[in-house]
Amino acid sequence: MCIALFLWQCHPLYPFLLLNNRDEYHSRQAFFLLLPTKPVCWWEDCDILGGRDEIAMGTWLACSTQGRVAFLTNVLELHTLPEAKSRGDLPVLFLKSSKQPKEFAESLKSEAHYYNGFNLMLADIESKSMVYVSNRPKGQAITIQEVAPGLHVLSNDKLDSPWHKSLRLELSFKEHVAKYGEGEIGVKEVIEKVMKDRVKADKSLLPRICSPDWEFNLSSIFVEVETPLGVYGTRSSAALTVRSSGEASFYEVYLDDAKWKEHVIDFHIGKLK
Repeated sequence: MCIALFLWQCHPLYPFLLLNNRDEYHSRQAFFLLLPTKPVCWWEDCDILGGRDEIAMGTWLACSTQGRVAFLTNVLELHTLPEAKSRGDLPVLFLKSSKQPKEFAESLKSEAHYYNGFNLMLADIESKSMVYVSNRPKGQAITIQEVAPGLHVLSNDKLDSPWHKSLRLELSFKEHVAKYGEGEIGVKEVIEKVMKDRVKADKSLLPRICSPDWEFNLSSIFVEVETPLGVYGTRSSAALTVRSSGEASFYEVYLDDAKWKEHVIDFHIGKLK
């Protein structure tokens, strides 16, 4: 489970700003398999910057120097298909394509049912185009929705669903960035203040899709829970910022061998004016 908050075409300095928490097993040895995750980096032989699942070779969040961004979350559901295609392929396919977000989303209609539930965000910053795509509810046509300028939160239900952690993240972000006004936002500080929040929901507010105990443990912005397979929870927090000038920065703090590390990669998107 993951959560993301983003500003889209609504800030005088940043046409796009994203905060993201990535949740997974800390050991990644679930089901007796070693499933390494690579921190944010430039991928070999292609214009992709992002984290990487080195088994499925996909990603949950990545971007390019062409001003294209893709990120996704899983949909919380009781049953999943073990033989389903890897959802992490979807951001990679978009970033490697030349299609606009809506065109790419339309191309998924015939195969979206081969994946477990996903929420996929696709953006082209140069053309100011962004769409939300989901293949849930099951048995219905996929959702393709153009994203309006503003502040949005994506958790493990539909975009901007009023889940506890989503509402709490939105409120906390607004409170902490108010002091910056229309100026530069200190994303490192915001991540520390906002994305490390461990407050869980009142049990009466849970969505009641899976086990109440599991939902309760996942209901905070920052997740950490003991399971029979080891600790499951937030292993990385990232901030991707793109300025109107084309200057961009990808900051990540991540767990590596039981230690928290951080790094930042600065780059430039050439097409922005």
